[in-house]
Amino acid sequence: MIRVCSILCIAALLTAGTVRAQFAPPNPMGISMGHVELLVQDVDAARKFFLTLGGVPTTHGTGVKFPSAIIIFKQGTPSGGTAGSVINHFGFQVLNLQESLDKWKAAGLRTEPGTVPGQAFVYTPDGLARIEMLENKDLKTPIVFHHIHWFVPTPGPAGGDGDKEVQAWYAKVFGAIPGRRAIFEAADLPGVNLTFSKSPTPTVPTKGRVVDQIGFTVSDLKGFCEKETAQGVKFDTPCTQAPKNPIFLTDPWGVTIELNDGHRM
Repeated sequence: MIRVCSILCIAALLTAGTVRAQFAPPNPMGISMGHVELLVQDVDAARKFFLTLGGVPTTHGTGVKFPSAIIIFKQGTPSGGTAGSVINHFGFQVLNLQESLDKWKAAGLRTEPGTVPGQAFVYTPDGLARIEMLENKDLKTPIVFHHIHWFVPTPGPAGGDGDKEVQAWYAKVFGAIPGRRAIFEAADLPGVNLTFSKSPTPTVPTKGRVVDQIGFTVSDLKGFCEKETAQGVKFDTPCTQAPKNPIFLTDPWGVTIELNDGHRM
């Protein structure tokens, strides 16, 4: 499972105590899930939607927090939705799916049945972000952030199966533990499952889409950046910017990733 918006966004949204309490303990590389940042035209409507799903307000700003992750909103006009993007959707687990669906339908949310038992989908108010809901009757809370799902073309950048290449990259760079989720290749970080599917058609980068970026927290941000740079990882911002400010990189499939020091926010 896993975690990560610009430092200005998160600083405005959250206090240090809130962030530390929200995120899962890091893995041996110091990584855990942080946030998903959505680019939306109506921030208030997006916030209300995620509160209706079962999130709670952040102490400051407009973010909505769930166990293991925070959903952050940036005002703007997205160039497209999750369909066609390398991040096809993200998902939650819920304790009782039918009860949750009844509540969401009564609140006017757009829902869609799944293709397997215990699965359904909901859509953000703009209809651009598709969110998977999976039932887990062993949960200790009504809802928890669960996964982010990549759709990647095959062959991948190295000429192999796209889903296996992206799985290997996240294992190498972030220490994600490879495995499978249902029929999919996957990898786990604290607080999130990263799920990978082969896409029959090309997909576009996340920048400017409704899911604009994802974010992880890093316990030693500058040290991590310097170590990975030495191993050939190319960052979009210099390591010298950390830990005062977040650093960014783009994975080989076009996902914008923010890395920040959650203890400082």
